[in-house]
Amino acid sequence: MSSGTATLRPPLVTGDKTISDVTNDICAPMARKPTALWWAAFGLSFTALIVGVAAVWYQIATGIGTWGLNKTVGWAFDITNFVFWVGIGHAGTLISAVLFLFRQKWRTAVNRSAEAMTLFAVMCAGIFPLIHMGRPWLAFWMMPYPNTRGPLWVNFKSPLLWDVFAISTYLAISAVFWYVGLLPDLATIRDRSEPGWRKRITSILCLGWNGSARTWLRYETVYLLLAGLATPLVFSVHTIVSMDFATAVIPGWHTTIFPPYFVAGAIFSGLAMVLTLMIIARKVMQLEDYITMTHIDRMCKLMMSMGCIVGLAYGTEFFTAFYSGNGYEQFVFKNRALGPFAWAYWTMVSCNVVIPQLLWSKKLRSTLPVVFVIVILVNVGMWFERFVIIVTSLHRDFLPSSWADYAPTWIEIATFVGSFGLFFTCFLIFCRIAPVIAIAEIKGAAHLKKRPSAESSSKEKAA
Repeated sequence: MSSGTATLRPPLVTGDKTISDVTNDICAPMARKPTALWWAAFGLSFTALIVGVAAVWYQIATGIGTWGLNKTVGWAFDITNFVFWVGIGHAGTLISAVLFLFRQKWRTAVNRSAEAMTLFAVMCAGIFPLIHMGRPWLAFWMMPYPNTRGPLWVNFKSPLLWDVFAISTYLAISAVFWYVGLLPDLATIRDRSEPGWRKRITSILCLGWNGSARTWLRYETVYLLLAGLATPLVFSVHTIVSMDFATAVIPGWHTTIFPPYFVAGAIFSGLAMVLTLMIIARKVMQLEDYITMTHIDRMCKLMMSMGCIVGLAYGTEFFTAFYSGNGYEQFVFKNRALGPFAWAYWTMVSCNVVIPQLLWSKKLRSTLPVVFVIVILVNVGMWFERFVIIVTSLHRDFLPSSWADYAPTWIEIATFVGSFGLFFTCFLIFCRIAPVIAIAEIKGAAHLKKRPSAESSSKEKAA
């Protein structure tokens, strides 16, 4: 190739598709009957959900003494799972809002599923603080509304209360952003549906979409405003979650690096979960022409960059602790690496720092089984990151007389399994009732061929 020849970018949609082909292919999974594989996955996830519901019901009826907490370790599985699920919910808004503002057109194949994943992940995250309250039926006390309780108010100085406002706002904006993006596709489903319940429901949900230039102009304006509104939430929500720890005086938590560290980790784990779902969906739903290796390659690069930031944060934590000369900080980090939970710490480092470095290789990024294993291990490592931060900073207190170890009970494990059941059950239902790829957006971003008209095709035949 000569030096003056530019390399063409790979197409976002392969297979030489027409506009109608895109609509038919993406709507096909909703039209055909569920496969045996879908039913197997749904049965497994729904069973896990039932197990989780039973565990939550038991612990609410009995009390959170069913957990393995003690006087030293007051936070453990519950808050670990809370931070884990909030982090996973970040990739949806990142892919949809931030990459939209940066005009990254490749996001159109994965943004719809990522947005739905955000909603389901935040739903899973909200379970754990509610249970940890002990009296979840009094959760409405945290809302600042006119009441007759006199001076009895929540502590507005507490970062735990900031979590309530941040996450509820994030859920509301993400839901609206997701729903507005669905409007053109809901109208497409309405127009394709036979008279019946599906057509009636989509006719209501698409808000009278008629596809006119005025409708598209207003839609694009609202979508841009919502993207601009949602972008700060990507960074603010997990920053506020990090303040649950950073504003405490406990060694290992009281550090200013936590806000950017938590945001990078949240995006890292969210991208890993998006890739996990997309690799499965593209195969099961036969969407290889739309979720191409180009999309997976770019997601891998983005995930690799976040992994490098997370690795830098790990090193910065250790450097700051040992450079500070604070004996308590030094003990906490030495205990993380060499103490009773050293196995969890080195699992975290291996999965989040060492293994993602394999993605520097283009050959490995192009090998789906390898990418799938890497993203699964990253998800495991990011859960252990939250576990290490929380438990290893608590189980060795200032006084050796109050030291205690922690081990989860079967109730905690069942609740965690139930949160995965809720997540995957919701996602599988979503795949059946809505297009997993934004039809209108991918048509606008991809270069599709036009179907030849009858007149032009007759001329070609005559020629």
